Amino acid sequence: MTTRQSRLASGWAAAALAFLLIIITFSTIYIFVKRIWWFPESITALGADVDAQFVRTLVITGIVFFLAQLGLGFAIVRYRDRGRRAVYSHGNNKLEILWTTATAIMFLGLGIAAERGWARFHFQGASPGALQIEVVGQQFQWNFRYPGPDGVFGRTDPSLINDAAGNFVGLDSTDPAAQDDLVLPIIAIPVNREVELILRAKDVTHSFFVRELRFKQDTVPGLTIRVHFTANKVGKYEIACAELCGLGHHRMRSDLFVLPPDEYQNWLRQQAETE
Repeated sequence: MTTRQSRLASGWAAAALAFLLIIITFSTIYIFVKRIWWFPESITALGADVDAQFVRTLVITGIVFFLAQLGLGFAIVRYRDRGRRAVYSHGNNKLEILWTTATAIMFLGLGIAAERGWARFHFQGASPGALQIEVVGQQFQWNFRYPGPDGVFGRTDPSLINDAAGNFVGLDSTDPAAQDDLVLPIIAIPVNREVELILRAKDVTHSFFVRELRFKQDTVPGLTIRVHFTANKVGKYEIACAELCGLGHHRMRSDLFVLPPDEYQNWLRQQAETE
């Protein structure tokens, strides 16, 4: 093959590679713009904030991705093998300062845009009258404790925990306030009512995660962590443990039922009758 033929072949190969890169770039952007693979529908106001922040981030990084891929395609064609000696460049300090500054502004701006939703979830407590439910993670199941009609959680003692006897949270049966407490393997809540979850762990770190709620919160042994939300859509949603917690981690799941208020009260009565 002559030198001219070699350069011609190199040019065609570079053009084909650049074209393939552009096809992949536009296909990727199309998938995200059309939301072909996307999140399940959010069921909380926090979820709407999270989704808005994700879209903001995706738009900014998508523009950077698009320009970077076009630049890469141009470099493939422009600097293909032409039989000349490569030239080393030390870079451009002004450009490096410019894109480093732009990146810092982008990250700070995204952080400021998400500040309100983050603060409302992590730094503001639940409103008075919110429904309180205790969530206890253990290898490899979730236990949900309701305070009963008196609205007061009964006393618990770790020394009273007996999984074989069904006392998963160490409920003290001698405490009058504990007589009407319900400990269940599933959780149901009324729609459009604020709920405060009191998260605990018995053994190792777990993580309470419901995709539609748009939050994931670790449960840590020795800590009591409170989160709150208001679900606005009736339905059944999967609860998963999002922290690797042992060999049975894949089995640690449950269900969250969001019910109309009257159905929720009926469900609660049925659970009390079967206890």
